[in-house]
Amino acid sequence: MVFVNSPLKNKTLVLNLNPSTTTLLSLSLHIQRNYLVPLSQQRLYLAARLISVAEKGALTLADLGISQNSTLKLHVPLLGGMQAPVAPKGRLDFLSTKPPPNYVAGLGRGATGFTTRSDIGPARAAPDLPDRSAAAIGAGAAAGVGRGRGKGTGEEDDEEDNEEKGYDENQKFDEFEGNDAGLFASAEYDEEDKDADEVWEAIDKRMDSRRKDRREARLKEEIEKYRASNPKITEQFADLKRKLYTLSAEEWDNIPEIGDYSLRNKKKRFESFVPVPDTLLEKARQEKEHVSALDPKSRAAGGTETPWAQTPVTDLTAVGEGRGTVLSLKLDRLSDSVSGLTVVDPKGYLTDLKSMKITSDAEVSDINKARLLLKSVTQTNPKHPHGWIAAARLEEVAAKLQAAQQLIKKGCEECPKSEDVWLEACRLASHSDAKAVIARGVKAIPNSVKLWMQAAKLEQDDVNKSRVLRKGLENIPDSVRLWKAVVELANEEDARVLLQRAVECCPLHVELWLALARLETYENAKKVLNRAREKLSKEPAIWITGAKLEEANGNTAMVGKIIERGIRALQREGVEIDREMWMKEAEAAERAGSVATCQAIIHNTIQVGVDEEDRKRTWVADAEECKKRGSIETARAIYAHALTVFLTKKSIWLRAAQLEKSHGTRESLDSLLRKAVTYIPTAEVLWLMGAKEKWLAGDVPAARAILQEAYAAIPNSEEIWLAAFKLEFENHEPERARMLLAKARERGGTERVWMKSAIVERELGNNVEERRLLDEGLKRYPSFFKLWLMLGQLEERLGNLEKAKDTYELGLKHCPNCIPLWLSVAHLDEKVNGISKARAVLTMARKRNPQNPELWLAAVRAESRHGFKKEADTLMAKALQECPMSGILWAASVEMAPRPQHRTKSRDAYKRCGDDPHVLAAVGKIFWHERKVDKARSWFNRAVTLAPDIGDFWALYYKFELQHGTEETQKDVLNRCIAAEPKHGEKWQAVSKAVENSHQPTEFILKKVVVALGKEEHAAENGK
Repeated sequence: MVFVNSPLKNKTLVLNLNPSTTTLLSLSLHIQRNYLVPLSQQRLYLAARLISVAEKGALTLADLGISQNSTLKLHVPLLGGMQAPVAPKGRLDFLSTKPPPNYVAGLGRGATGFTTRSDIGPARAAPDLPDRSAAAIGAGAAAGVGRGRGKGTGEEDDEEDNEEKGYDENQKFDEFEGNDAGLFASAEYDEEDKDADEVWEAIDKRMDSRRKDRREARLKEEIEKYRASNPKITEQFADLKRKLYTLSAEEWDNIPEIGDYSLRNKKKRFESFVPVPDTLLEKARQEKEHVSALDPKSRAAGGTETPWAQTPVTDLTAVGEGRGTVLSLKLDRLSDSVSGLTVVDPKGYLTDLKSMKITSDAEVSDINKARLLLKSVTQTNPKHPHGWIAAARLEEVAAKLQAAQQLIKKGCEECPKSEDVWLEACRLASHSDAKAVIARGVKAIPNSVKLWMQAAKLEQDDVNKSRVLRKGLENIPDSVRLWKAVVELANEEDARVLLQRAVECCPLHVELWLALARLETYENAKKVLNRAREKLSKEPAIWITGAKLEEANGNTAMVGKIIERGIRALQREGVEIDREMWMKEAEAAERAGSVATCQAIIHNTIQVGVDEEDRKRTWVADAEECKKRGSIETARAIYAHALTVFLTKKSIWLRAAQLEKSHGTRESLDSLLRKAVTYIPTAEVLWLMGAKEKWLAGDVPAARAILQEAYAAIPNSEEIWLAAFKLEFENHEPERARMLLAKARERGGTERVWMKSAIVERELGNNVEERRLLDEGLKRYPSFFKLWLMLGQLEERLGNLEKAKDTYELGLKHCPNCIPLWLSVAHLDEKVNGISKARAVLTMARKRNPQNPELWLAAVRAESRHGFKKEADTLMAKALQECPMSGILWAASVEMAPRPQHRTKSRDAYKRCGDDPHVLAAVGKIFWHERKVDKARSWFNRAVTLAPDIGDFWALYYKFELQHGTEETQKDVLNRCIAAEPKHGEKWQAVSKAVENSHQPTEFILKKVVVALGKEEHAAENGK
């Protein structure tokens, strides 16, 4: 892109050309073609240097020193008429010309001139203003015709003035650049300039975005550096604040108060006490005094006028009454003269007055004001019942019960058709008068249900209440509320009769029909429901009740038909089948014990409104929600229907099996799994689940039979082989287990088969066969680290420590990233060669496997075992720097910290990794040692909930409950641990994988780990 400064309308031409490929001749032709400047009249300048097209037209712009965004100047000569030749001037012609302004003769050679008053004159002449008329403009334009354009006298003077000032007063002011608007301030801003500005703006944004990340990173670094060098006061004293928890209550009380030592409070304020004059007291007494006689001056004036300069007597009581009169007049004006209704709404007083209690004279005054207001309301609109009720309640609050009764009695006379007034009158009346009041009320309003219900409440025995309600039903036979009340008071036989009459009077109320059906016999109930269906054809509750009726009478075959027929009938009536509502009805039927009705509802409504591609996801979600709400039969029905649609979906079969395992019987689970493997015979997990359930039930032959069927269905499944081996091995059948593993090895078993084979031989004490199997397995699978570990452990048991070390090192060559192998080598070296060799091994391991918390923890524990506490603390600090989110390291750091720092360390650990079970268990141990039993139990429970597979947490939790819990809590923890079946954990694996503890149940392992933990704590206390 090249810019050309052109005198044509003072424009800057923007030429989108590449200087590297564009010649000077091409540039000139481009200017001639687009801007109509002839080639012969173009004069291009680059920094005051003329570039000739004739001589250098073949050269590129880059060769001439023109780069991207360079600016050239284009000069176009103006050709006009010829001027007459100018005659030569004489040497002394300057003497006849006008001298320049402020010229003083002889000033250059040191002579100073002077002026007199005659030279100055009496006053200065007004400056000549420029002539802006059209004639002057035309004359100015005519003067410029010809070759070039000269400047007039005024322009020269202006330029000289501007040069003296240093700026041009007539120059345009730019908001961005001020008076320095640049070279193109007078140029016209056109579309090309706008496009150019947009291009440059886009370039600026792009360059700014490229440097944004670097700039923000630098700014963040500077802020952090500033905060590190200038910490806040709260950060400086954070450590000191944390130590305040060690202070006792007495030390807190001994801390002196800081007090207020500011100068503002040190200034002594001048206070003066002046006795009150008697005249002020006398004036106050006279203002409160009631005057009933005229003074002598008033009597002298005849008592008809006030003498001059006499102060009138002020009666405050009269002023108060006058204000009340004015207020009543204003309230009267607020009433509507047309309708007679007042604008003031007294309903707000009904609730406010209930909580009013008179405790001061001010509140008495407020009650008087309210009484005056309500009096105005009842006078202006006596037919407004709420005004009478509010006025009566106001008197009740003021402890004037008789006045309240009189007001509400007058309200009953004024508003005899308002049931609220009669109810209020009944409430305010005494118990003996209340019946008479309510009798007058029901006589005035015989169709008021509220009054009849209140009249029934006033009766003491059920017979009289029933008599009153039946009297009310004679006046209001279609009141459902009265029918329900009278039915509740009657016995079963009378209730049936009453309900028969009730459904005749209120045929559109479904609850009455359903209540009658429940009281009738099976045959009569069917007739009642059929009549109800005719009256209420759009009510689904009738169909559901009919299904429940059939189920209750043992006719379960009709339940599904009734629900199906009911849904079709409702759809014909235009009723929309709401899937969510029907599912709630299914859950309600389950709670009522109608399981068949629940299943029928689910079967007929579960697929309403569900797209075909969303069925599986929606149905599984519905079943899980029902399971959470405790609706097990509803969830079972959903899974049953889903399995009729998705017969080969293993996930649905597994969820249904889990539901049966948790909430069903062994028979139902076995039946479900049998059906599942019929449709999906290649699903290993279903076969294994069925075999395990049989094994847990104690039926080992049935479990063997299931595994044989599974092997027939999946002949090459290694999981089936290993499950059969485990079944035989756990039931103390080593020969069967050995034979199964031999067959598996013959058929090309994987490394797991070889490992299980070696385990069997280790259990049987056959070291030679174990070594042979391990050697053969390592030849086949040299990268399987567990075989190397087992071979090294075998050598250690036999006392061949050097061979064991060689085995571990050979294993590390094949598995350099195996952490258990590194730990085994370090432990063996520590036992044989001491801490220095183990330290070197662990350092090498950390270099090969950076950011591994287990290696760091092993190094820290090795230093601690040999008493190098300082080195252990240093290693722990480095470990937390390299692995800041490792929960196992933070837990070890909390345990290593001194007792006063436990809280601080645990707080830091929880901030870093609050959801790590190791940290939760470590915090629980701190609360345990501090005897905060409830908090410790809560933290241990969180740890085992997050990591139920780690047995160390269960052992810690169980040990805590043995010390502080009850027998019930201990049994609960034990049962939860047995259900979780933990397999991992440092202490847990050390006990469970010992040869003497093989085939032991989870309860035995748990108790043995608890004993090991106790021994470890006792040894730690003795070491201290």
